[in-house]
Amino acid sequence: MANHDQIIEQFNVYVMENTKFEEKGVKASAMRARKALGELAKLCKVRRAEIQEARNAMES
Repeated sequence: MANHDQIIEQFNVYVMENTKFEEKGVKASAMRARKALGELAKLCKVRRAEIQEARNAMES
């Protein structure tokens, strides 16, 4: 579940930084929001593989 928790953490970072960018116009927050989205994409790929592996193990 560590990967699951990291996904939630990165999503929360994205939401916080995006809010700063959208509401306050902080340009640096835009870069941090994009970085969080990139990390989120990587973590999602890993989590998908973990789920598929667990599913395949259940079928065996």
